[in-house]
Amino acid sequence: MATTNINVRVDTELKQSAERLFHDLGLNMSTAITMFLRSAVNYDGIPFEVKRATPGAKTKAALAEYDEMKAHPERYKQYNTFEELMEDVMDHA
Repeated sequence: MATTNINVRVDTELKQSAERLFHDLGLNMSTAITMFLRSAVNYDGIPFEVKRATPGAKTKAALAEYDEMKAHPERYKQYNTFEELMEDVMDHA
C-alpha cells in the first residue's frame, strides 16, 4: 500500500506528552495518528464526542452577574473614564 506524509503543527508540550503516552502504549506517533484516522473513517465522523467545554460554577456565576448588569445597568456604578474608576478603587482600598 502506498503511503503519504501529513504535516501537522501542534504545541510542543502537547506533542511531547502525546509521544510519552504513545510510547507507554507501545505506539509511535505515526501509528497513533493512523489509528485515529482509521477509526474516524470507520465511524464516519470524529470517533469521540466533540463539544464546547462546560463552564464551571465560577464562570456560570460570573456570566449570570454579567447578564444581571446588562439587564439592570442602573443598579451598578458606572465610570466615564479609567481614571475615575481608579480613583474610586484607591479611595476604598
